[in-house]
Amino acid sequence: MRSHIGEARAEEGAYVRPAPSANRLMLLWKYVKRDKYLYLLLVPILAYYVVFKYTPMLGEIIAFKNYRFADGIWGSQWVGLKHFNRLFTSPDFFNVLKNTLLLNVYSIVFAFPVPIVLAVLLNEVRLEWYKRTIQNLLYIPHFISWVVLGGIFIALLSPSTGIVNTVLVKLFGIQPIYFMASNAWWPVMFILSGIWQSAGWGTILYLAAMAGIDPQLYEAAKIDGASKLRRIWHVTLPGIRSTIAILLILRVGQMMDVGFEHIFVMQNKAVYEVSNVISTYVYHAGLEGLQYSYTTALGLFQSVIGLILVVSVNKIIKAMGENGLW
Repeated sequence: MRSHIGEARAEEGAYVRPAPSANRLMLLWKYVKRDKYLYLLLVPILAYYVVFKYTPMLGEIIAFKNYRFADGIWGSQWVGLKHFNRLFTSPDFFNVLKNTLLLNVYSIVFAFPVPIVLAVLLNEVRLEWYKRTIQNLLYIPHFISWVVLGGIFIALLSPSTGIVNTVLVKLFGIQPIYFMASNAWWPVMFILSGIWQSAGWGTILYLAAMAGIDPQLYEAAKIDGASKLRRIWHVTLPGIRSTIAILLILRVGQMMDVGFEHIFVMQNKAVYEVSNVISTYVYHAGLEGLQYSYTTALGLFQSVIGLILVVSVNKIIKAMGENGLW
């Protein structure tokens, strides 16, 4: 009966509500027409990502080809999964994968909490001139190239003229330690140098998040008799929990990428066993060894695993009640 009535109304020209998807498209078009000049400002940014980020992804096709300069990308011979088979049966691959994951795990465990601790401490400082001075000193390393920072760090740890070994010898009577040539000490120095360079900059995000916490929450906690540590634990940390969650998702998404400059500057043949990671392996095998297809297969594998990690951690964070990336 209802279907007959609906057909009759449709025949009479009665209004038919558009589908939800059509509503969304109409609403989107309305906003675009209204703010067309603002959307035009997005064109250069979109063009940048299309030209420099998405278009180069077409080059991933050489992971399935035997790429030769003379033949070009499209003219090179198809070899299917040959390079992936070689990759997963190579002992070098598993060594660089292990080193990459270990250095990233160390970084998350020891380096990731440092900006949070620094931000909490700075947030409790009441002397503005002292707070600004410490902040500036912490931020400076972020703006210095790793070529310079690496040279400074290596000079400080030199067994003959470095300040660290000089102090160890004269104050504690310890023999000079070859920090940068020891498989045991090199990962420690790598993590410490990373903290030195990035921890200060990371505090900016957490301090900005703390600025958004309602001061009345601190007042209420103080009236209730909460100590300073209690106020930090029950007010400050919950207030920046969502920021911590988002930065953790982004950090886990980089588990397959240690970076290149940092490793390359501090790397040497004595510690190649623990310092050779995916980025340096791609450089040596791909650029120096001209194995473009093989290293492209490695890069594609690296990107896929990174995407899986981001999606997985984002779901876990959302399941814990926090806002994810999407």
